[in-house]
Amino acid sequence: MTGNSEIEVSMKPRIRIPIAFKLIFITVALLLGVSVWIALQSTDRFEQISTDREEQASRDQSRARATEVEGLLLSYIDKTKVIGALLLKQKGEERDRSIELTFGRDKDFVAVEVLSKTPGASPLRVVNEAYLKQYKLDQSFMDSLRSAQRMRGLVHIEELFNGKDGYIEIRNSTVEGGAPLFTVGFPLAKDEFGNVTDVVLAELRLDRLQKAFSAISEHTQYLVDSEGKLLAHPDEAKVLKGESMREVPIVKAALASDFKQGQLHFKDQRLNQSFTGAYTKTAIGVTSIAVASDEVILEAARSVRREAFYIAGRIVSVSLFLMFLVSITLTSPIEKLAELTSEVAKGNFNVRALVSSRDEVGQLGEAFNQMILGLLERDKVKNMFSKFHGSSVTEDLMKGDLQLGGSKKMVTVFFSDIRDFTKFSEGHTPEQVVEMLNEYFEIMVKIINVNGGVVDKFIGDAIMAVWGAPKATERDSQNAVKAALAMRMALAELNVSRSTRGKVPIKIGMGVHRGEAISGTIGSTERMEYTVIGDTVNQASRIEASTKSFGTDLLLSEELAEFAKEEFIVEVAGSVEVKGKSEPLKLFKVRGYFDAEKKPVLLQTEYSDYEAGHDAKVKVA
Repeated sequence: MTGNSEIEVSMKPRIRIPIAFKLIFITVALLLGVSVWIALQSTDRFEQISTDREEQASRDQSRARATEVEGLLLSYIDKTKVIGALLLKQKGEERDRSIELTFGRDKDFVAVEVLSKTPGASPLRVVNEAYLKQYKLDQSFMDSLRSAQRMRGLVHIEELFNGKDGYIEIRNSTVEGGAPLFTVGFPLAKDEFGNVTDVVLAELRLDRLQKAFSAISEHTQYLVDSEGKLLAHPDEAKVLKGESMREVPIVKAALASDFKQGQLHFKDQRLNQSFTGAYTKTAIGVTSIAVASDEVILEAARSVRREAFYIAGRIVSVSLFLMFLVSITLTSPIEKLAELTSEVAKGNFNVRALVSSRDEVGQLGEAFNQMILGLLERDKVKNMFSKFHGSSVTEDLMKGDLQLGGSKKMVTVFFSDIRDFTKFSEGHTPEQVVEMLNEYFEIMVKIINVNGGVVDKFIGDAIMAVWGAPKATERDSQNAVKAALAMRMALAELNVSRSTRGKVPIKIGMGVHRGEAISGTIGSTERMEYTVIGDTVNQASRIEASTKSFGTDLLLSEELAEFAKEEFIVEVAGSVEVKGKSEPLKLFKVRGYFDAEKKPVLLQTEYSDYEAGHDAKVKVA
């Protein structure tokens, strides 16, 4: 009876609503909806658009100016090398003619001087006297300038003699009562033992460098040296004073960063204004900065907002006209369905037919949406599996390659754990604990995925990840160590962010081990899980627990260290006795890696080493 009743209900004719009535209702709703939406959303939306645009402009301008300046300075450096080499030659007509062709004809050069470390050797110097006369100066000014440079640390001449290959100093050398100059200095010659015997200093006109930054616009662009002092600025008076910008947050961030480019939103306490800025470092030690104040950015947003109201009014007017057309014909929704069908044919399933009318077109739209739901089912399942198992496991599951059972594989197992998590949990609300974990996991899981690992499971605050299952590569072990070092550096950046928000820093311990384990799908036909099990997994967990005893954030097993020592800086940490092992485990710390030239690169942070503690699971041998 129940089934028959349902059939009878479904067969009852549905009430048909005239299209004209629906269009009138929709038009009124559209007008009200657009007006309210614009009133509530326009301010935030357009301010964000303006901010994004200015941020991109800052990046582009700092990069373009850095490229321009780098090219100019490199040309100066090349010419200085040539002039310096000529000065070292024995005096003669040919040398003087060559100096005239290089130094004499380049009006940007004011002086070039070669200083020798040889006892009793006099400096070799050539000076553009015509330029100095413009400032009522003569050659004696160069002696007083060099003295001032030594006393005030404008140029570190001793460091030039001790400098390595490629060491270059570029400094603002403008002094009170002198000419506007900047100095370029670098080692020029070495003896047979590789010691620097001669350095060259070139004084150049500052106006050529200043010209590139003199334009005044909504973005303030300037150039600083490796100590944060101005080399060029739209306000020339600041450059002539040799003003230091080191305490400006964007400059401080640039000097402290290892990255060539960066961006920062900051507040300048000296000006009591907020700015959006970007920096680009050059290969020769100077940095291009571009900043724009929030006041300028928001002014553009307000202008865009006014324009948006005008455009919204026109859109509403056009909408009314379109509604009138739709009341005459039904071709518009049908054409829309045809367009959506083309998108589906291209593989885009993120489309919907927003047709809810109780007529044939509405039925067609409903059938279209049902079709899309069917096509999306496989993608939804794949995305869901990826979040729980990782992409490589999911692909095998979708292909049907994984069944109940397992196989022995050589894998690299990673464990990490947050230090003092229990104490943190007791002192914070559940919401704060979950927020911290999600922020931490978001960064660490991404690093594991990027380096070819698979997150096996989360055990409270701990992460277990595997390299080599279900698919193995020749670099699984190296990729695991690389991921651990990346986590070390990422954690330091995360803690900087947390400290700015007044939150406590996070400390972790990481253990990595290489060995054989059983990899496969375990469980029942109704509930199964893909994982790895075995002594290798247990040993990796014990190694992670040992980090507390050795006061370090990362330990490798001896088996893994053998694979890692060619590419990474490893050192013996010590040995521990663990449950289930008759012999102590020899463990290794990781300090960094070797670059392409086999030079050591240390990756240490304030959180990678800490005071050693005790863990009940392990005992230091």
